[in-house]
Amino acid sequence: MKIALQIILVFVILGLGWLVYQSVQEPIVFQEKYEKRKAAVVERLKIIRDAQVAYKASNEKYASTFDTLITFVKTGNYKITKNEGTLTDSMLQAGMTEKEAIKLGIISRDTVYVSVKDSICKNLNPDSLEYVPYSNGAKFELGASSITTSSGLVIPVFEASVANKVFLQGLDNQERINLDETAKQLNRYPGLKVGSLEEANNNAGNWE
Repeated sequence: MKIALQIILVFVILGLGWLVYQSVQEPIVFQEKYEKRKAAVVERLKIIRDAQVAYKASNEKYASTFDTLITFVKTGNYKITKNEGTLTDSMLQAGMTEKEAIKLGIISRDTVYVSVKDSICKNLNPDSLEYVPYSNGAKFELGASSITTSSGLVIPVFEASVANKVFLQGLDNQERINLDETAKQLNRYPGLKVGSLEEANNNAGNWE
């Protein structure tokens, strides 16, 4: 009987040790997987932002749907201005401006058109643009609008976002809930997003 109790005690101790080990490891494992998934989602949001900036350069507004944005990525071009030549230190000290340098031919500007697909989405199938990595086919939320500043200036804005519960599905749910609660306490969006429909934030991502 004594030996049996000792064996049971050993198993209880091992079991408790395993539970303690798991309680310590779970947050570490969650954080590692969170950072990996976050990096992939942020990379996709950056591509969406670049595509929206190119779309606005051509259309003076942002795309409000992924159908519109993806079509533009597949077929659209946007213009960029290339500068050649620079002002030397002596020219700057003499008070020469860039405008004057252009007139004198010291600096030249050339406008060229670049394929959106080949530049912004060269490493991504445009049809995948709207899908959230690690989400089993879930899509980013996308919206576009305009806001009027206090001075009466109308500014186009857009926002692309995904909640933590979408791209962290399958991971420890309590850890994800803790992450959401921390974000809410700080009055932040419980997920990842770029741009804003409520303010002109220069298309910043909330991870930046």
